[in-house]
Amino acid sequence: MKRSREAIITHMLDICSNGASKTRIVYQANLNFKTVMPYINFLIKKELIECNRNKSIIYKTTTRGTKLLKELKSIQSEMAELYGMSDSESNLYTKDIDITGSSKT
Repeated sequence: MKRSREAIITHMLDICSNGASKTRIVYQANLNFKTVMPYINFLIKKELIECNRNKSIIYKTTTRGTKLLKELKSIQSEMAELYGMSDSESNLYTKDIDITGSSKT
């Protein structure tokens, strides 16, 4: 199943909460170096993460990003409850649910 952009962004904001290198983001979010940069650039542009340059580049979730992360987690939890999925299922994948209640992937 394919992850949604929102799921990837949520995971990246969570990873960067305590500060993370690009390598850590790539491995923990299960992305590759080519696909991670558009997400990082988008999150920086929207002021959801910041880039701290010391000896190495560290990305850290901003206050605004932390607020969004809490809201996204709350929505994912509500959706999981609504569709009878575990939080981890609703967090990682998008599912199309028809009105009969069966799921499509």
